[in-house]
Parts: sequence; C-alpha cells; structure tokens
Amino acid sequence: MLEEVERWLSTRSWSLTDRPLHQILAAKQRTGQSVSVVLPALNEEETVGDIVAIIRHDLMQQVPLVDEIVVVDSGSTDRTSEVAAAAGAKVVHRDDILPRIPTVPGKGEVLWRSLLVTGGDIVCFIDADLKEFSSDFVSGIVGPLLTEPGVDLVKGMYDRPLAGAQGQGGRVTELMARPLLNMHWPQLAGFVQPLGGEYAARRSLLEQLPFPVGYGVELGMLVDALHLVGLDALAQVDVGVRKHRHQDGQALGRMSAAIYRTAQLRLARGHLIRPSLTQFERGEDGFEPRTYSVDTEERPPMVEIAEYASRKVA
Repeated sequence: MLEEVERWLSTRSWSLTDRPLHQILAAKQRTGQSVSVVLPALNEEETVGDIVAIIRHDLMQQVPLVDEIVVVDSGSTDRTSEVAAAAGAKVVHRDDILPRIPTVPGKGEVLWRSLLVTGGDIVCFIDADLKEFSSDFVSGIVGPLLTEPGVDLVKGMYDRPLAGAQGQGGRVTELMARPLLNMHWPQLAGFVQPLGGEYAARRSLLEQLPFPVGYGVELGMLVDALHLVGLDALAQVDVGVRKHRHQDGQALGRMSAAIYRTAQLRLARGHLIRPSLTQFERGEDGFEPRTYSVDTEERPPMVEIAEYASRKVA
C-alpha cells in the first residue's frame, strides 16, 4: 500500500463515534449548510418506506439534520412511490426530471437527475433496498462534510454479510472493483466499500462530475473525484453493518462488465473493446447464450446543463 494511502487511512477514515450527533448539529447550525437525502428506487416497496420513516423521525423530527428526503422512482411497477410518499418523502419520477433528454435505464441516470430536484448543499445517497436500516448511515457520512471544510466526498464503510457469513457480501467489489483500483488508481486502495451505495458529497463537487448511467457510477465518481479534488478531499466512515437484497451471479456479472467499462473509459478514452456481455443459462437443449448490452453512456457534469444553470441563477 502506498505511504500516502496509509497516512490517508489514519486521517480520513473514521468511525461513527468520532462525531457525536450534537457535534454534527452544531456544525450544521454554524455553517448554515443544508442536507438532502436521495433514495434511488426501483421496485423497493418492501424497504423504502421504513428507510424514509426512520430518517424522517430521527433526523428531521427529533433533530434538524436533514432538510429534505427525495425518492426518485426509476420506473417501479409495484407500490414504491405510494409507500415512499406515505412515509413522508418527496417522490419524483425519473422521467419527469429534465424531460428534454430521454431517460435511459440505470442507477447513475437517477442519481444524476436527482441533482435537479434537490436543493441541499450536501447530497446524501442511500440505496432503497437496505434492511434493518439505521439513521446512523446518514448522520455518519454527512458528519465529516459538516465538520471538515477540506472534505468533499464521504463513503460509508461497513460489514456486508452474505447468507449469515460475515464479510462475504460485496462480491463485485472484491472480484472486480478492488483489483481495478489497486492496479490503476492505487491512491483509492484504502476504500473499504468503493462500490457502496451510501455516500454523501458537496453539491459543488457532484455538479462537476460526469455520471455513468449504470452500475459504474460509484467507481466512476471515486476516480473522477480523485482527479478533481485529490485524495485528502475524500473520506470514509464506518457505519456498522449493511444488509440488503443480494443479486444472483449473472446479475453480478453484468454489473462487473459495466464497472470494467467505466474503468476502461477512464484509462483511455479510446476504442470500445466489447460493449456487450454474453452469459449462459441452461435450457431445454443445453446451455443457451444470453447477450446483454453494457452501459457505455455517461451524463455530462450537471453544470453544463442549461436547466440546472438557470435554476441556480433563479
């Protein structure tokens, strides 16, 4: 590990207990910064309501840390929108944001568009499929942005159990993302959960970043933020244990392909090696190929979008 990373781990890697809630609240009052929480959601009616209700109760009603909770529905066919609204979130459909630009499927697409329907100086992203959710996830990763002026982006780090086994979750992280980062961006080797969906950043940073439209958004954001603001502006906070719905192996393969492609684009903006991934499923006549396209599109920095610029002027 680079000496720079070892130093970073001692100065930019924290625990929840390093910042008591009263200290975070005092910093928020002193700095006057506002906080938005965004939940990208697709068919998450079983979990989204509890997450919204806990954040609203703990961090809006009990203490004034969060200023708004926005759920961006990316085309759910269940009751995600109704459940989220009933729990107290502002619900916006992905297709209603920036309608002049046709939407494409993908998590990064939703996060990018969320910048247009939120107002916080700090934007905190939380996945909508978390189980046994704690508001510590929000306060923990928002805390350093309120107390440390030099920090621009904070990732959550946590244990990710799989089938009851500790540390076995995050398979794409261990098999794809961590090797890529260690080999090509060793300054980022200290991140425990580089692909984790729980992180917060200053709007002033997010609006300058391109957003890969799919699963590559977390890796792309880390790499681009490193180049834009440097390692010392990035941090991580231990928020405990993360439990969520796990995907099957083939879905993880497609996720890995998108992440690899995101890395490839950042290594060399050149020839597209193979924008598709073929996997195999056993059918009546043996193994049958299934080919999926790999996310290659990226959205430009939000500051380049006229509607966003107009909103800021207004």
